[in-house]
Amino acid sequence: MSKKGLLGQLIQSFCCLPGVGAKTAQRMVFYLLQRDRQGARRLAELLLLAIDNINHCPQCRTLTEDALCVICADPARDRGLVCIVENPADVWVVEQTAVFKGGYFVLHGRLSPLDGIGPDELGLDLLRQQLAAGQVKELILATNSTVEGEATAFFIGELARKHQVKATRIAHGVPMGGELEFTDSGTLSHAFNDRKVF
Repeated sequence: MSKKGLLGQLIQSFCCLPGVGAKTAQRMVFYLLQRDRQGARRLAELLLLAIDNINHCPQCRTLTEDALCVICADPARDRGLVCIVENPADVWVVEQTAVFKGGYFVLHGRLSPLDGIGPDELGLDLLRQQLAAGQVKELILATNSTVEGEATAFFIGELARKHQVKATRIAHGVPMGGELEFTDSGTLSHAFNDRKVF
């Protein structure tokens, strides 16, 4: 069977998704074509609609189909508190906690000079403008605890200090329900260094 035909191209196109290899893509395609053609049609229609209608919020850079995302458009949110995250999926995760009532700034990546990703690629000019406007009182740095994520948090923390804006870092450590014997040494090290009064 030719892999260059329509079926092969479809399987190959599913491989663009993160974590989806050839075998998984093949299973997905055969499932949709054999058992759920209506679902496949709906998926295709929604993907096209999303591609044509979802863009970046001009204020926080998350994904939205409106002029401003629902968070930036909400007058009840604390404009003085801004959470810095690496991607729009992180906004969804934080929002599910229902504890954060401020705004966001989405970087769409992290500093990585080897990959050609510098401050300009992360939209930090827009962040500088927001800090200079004087409304932001605190930046919560919620980048991932990777080498690049930590470097990005440090860079943005320095930027905040230049504008006399408080910068805080989310705590890292043992997860709720986690057991010490299954926790890696790097996570335990963070947990001990960031301990607080109980």
